[in-house]
Amino acid sequence: MLKIGVFGAGHLGKIHIQQWKEIEGIEIVGFYDPNDENAASAISQYGVKRFSESNSLLQLCDAVDIVSNTTHHFEIAKAALLLGKHIFVEKPFTNTLEEAQELIKLIKEANVKCQVGHVERFNPALLALGDMNIQPMFIETHRLSTFNPRGTDVSVILDLMIHDIDIVLHLVKSPVKRISASGVAVLSETPDIANARIEFDNGCVANLTSSRISLKRMRKMRLFQRDAYISVDFLDKKTEVIKLSDEGENPKGIMDVPLEMANGDKKVLSVNMPEIPAINAINAELSEFARAIINDLPVKVTAFDGYQAMEVAHLILKKMSMHNQLHNE
Repeated sequence: MLKIGVFGAGHLGKIHIQQWKEIEGIEIVGFYDPNDENAASAISQYGVKRFSESNSLLQLCDAVDIVSNTTHHFEIAKAALLLGKHIFVEKPFTNTLEEAQELIKLIKEANVKCQVGHVERFNPALLALGDMNIQPMFIETHRLSTFNPRGTDVSVILDLMIHDIDIVLHLVKSPVKRISASGVAVLSETPDIANARIEFDNGCVANLTSSRISLKRMRKMRLFQRDAYISVDFLDKKTEVIKLSDEGENPKGIMDVPLEMANGDKKVLSVNMPEIPAINAINAELSEFARAIINDLPVKVTAFDGYQAMEVAHLILKKMSMHNQLHNE
């Protein structure tokens, strides 16, 4: 049995505890959370043991699941790594880039598994694309949420947009060439709505919009590439692939429209809606982490992936600050 200790029993922490209880081969040793209200709720709902000292829990685990506030990720992860424990760290990986760099060094020295909780990588709408050849040249994302005071200790970039940053970096696989961004704080002390444009060396451009003061929720990504348009709805779990093929290729979409191009070529516009796998994304990411430890396999979202997403997020924050200073002068 793989022994897991959970650090943080807030809203997301309790969801993690619930999912761990459903994964075979796992024993939840207990959890640590200094908040008595969070602790009482976790004990009442899931019957897990509360530890009053973090080090006592660390000593008894094989791996830790860090779902605490971002500001505490580093200290918990470092303590775990110094004891040779595997770590799962919720996004964003750490509070600062320097902390992330130090953890990456410690992970290598300890020779343990580390997975960062970019859960949208496991969203069934994205997984539905399977092994499709994704080579986007333009990407547009909208991630909008209604206002919730929980999570406003960080900007909307590190709270919401970082999900899309991670996916875009994962799909494009090209160095970032240029970033421009703007954003504004409306209901909190940090930016609540923001837009960023990321240009890559290979010519791809990603336009990302995130807001936590919207009247409705939205999590959509649109990808445009040669002969194809792909739409991914992370919230409603829907995926569409619209592809232009040569006549005779027999694309077999749910709808195929014959077209005659301006140059006389015969084409077929094929609309496909890939089957969405029936999985729980959080369960999938935690199961993947456990599987990587038990079978000594690579994790799907590495510490370096988490660092890269943070690096771009901090560059966006820097560009936003520069943009606001310029317009306030």
